Amino acid sequence: MATNVYAYYPGCTLHSTAREYDVSARAVCKQMGIELQELEGWTCCGASSATTTSEMLATTLPARDLRSAEATGLPLAVACAMCFNRLKHTEHALADKAVMERTSAAIGGPLANKTEVVHLLQILDERRQSMTISRPLTGLKVASYYGCLLVRPHEITQFDDPENPQMMDRLMAALGAQPLEWDFKTACCGASLPLARQDIVVKLSYRILAQAKRLGADCVAVACPMCQMNLDAFQNEMGKQYGYKINMPILYFTQIAGLAMGITPGALDLDKHFTDPMPMLKNKGLG
Repeated sequence: MATNVYAYYPGCTLHSTAREYDVSARAVCKQMGIELQELEGWTCCGASSATTTSEMLATTLPARDLRSAEATGLPLAVACAMCFNRLKHTEHALADKAVMERTSAAIGGPLANKTEVVHLLQILDERRQSMTISRPLTGLKVASYYGCLLVRPHEITQFDDPENPQMMDRLMAALGAQPLEWDFKTACCGASLPLARQDIVVKLSYRILAQAKRLGADCVAVACPMCQMNLDAFQNEMGKQYGYKINMPILYFTQIAGLAMGITPGALDLDKHFTDPMPMLKNKGLG
C-alpha cells in the first residue's frame, strides 16, 4: 500500500444511513494527504441480499466494481466492512477459471482480478506513526469492535488476527486513547437481521455493549455501518429488556481519528448518532 492515491468504493450505506462514516473518512484522509478518488459508476456490491439470492449475482456485482477499479490502475480503498468482505470473496472466487469466464461474460468484458483491495482501517494503521496529532485523546477509553466481516473467513479476508485483532487498538493508542482488552472484539452484533429478527440483534448487541460498559469504556469504535447501526440504534430497547442503561456512544474509527487530528465535531458529523457522544466528549475535554 505504498501510495497516497486510492480508488475509493464508499458503498451504498456511506451515501445514505452511514453518511457520517463517509464524511469523516474523507476529512481524515484529506488531512493526512491521502487522495480518495471515488470509483466512477460504482454499484452495490450485493451485500447480504445477493448471497441469499444467487451465487452468480453475489459474484457478478462486486466483479463489476473490481473491473472499474482495474481501469484506474489504483488500489481500491473500501470503508464498509460488508463491502470489503464481498469484494474479497469475489477476488477469491475469481481464482477459479470457470467462475472467471462466466463472470467476465456477465459483466461484458475481461477481468484481470489484480486489484489490491484494502480496508480504510488498514490504510490508517499503516500510517499511524506519521499522523499529526494536535489533540491527543488522553483519558479516552475505547473498546475496539471489529465485528465478523473484516476478520472472517481469514483465509479470504487476510485481515489481522481473526480471534484477537489489534489493528484498531494500535490506531487508538497512536491517537492517545486507551484501547481496552475485552472478549467481544469479533462477536456478531446480529448483522443484517434488524428488520426480520430484532430480538436477536438486541440480544447479541446487548452482550457486546454490556461488557464494554462494565469494563469502563467511554465509547465503542467500529469499522462497519451495519455494526454501528445495531449497536447504536437499539440501546433504548436493550435498557427496557435487560434493565441496564447502556448510553454508550458508537463511533466510527475515522471520527475518533479526526478528533485527535483537530477536526471539529461538526465536520465529523458527530451529531448524527442515536446516542449523542458530545456529553462524554465534553466531559473528557474533547468536545
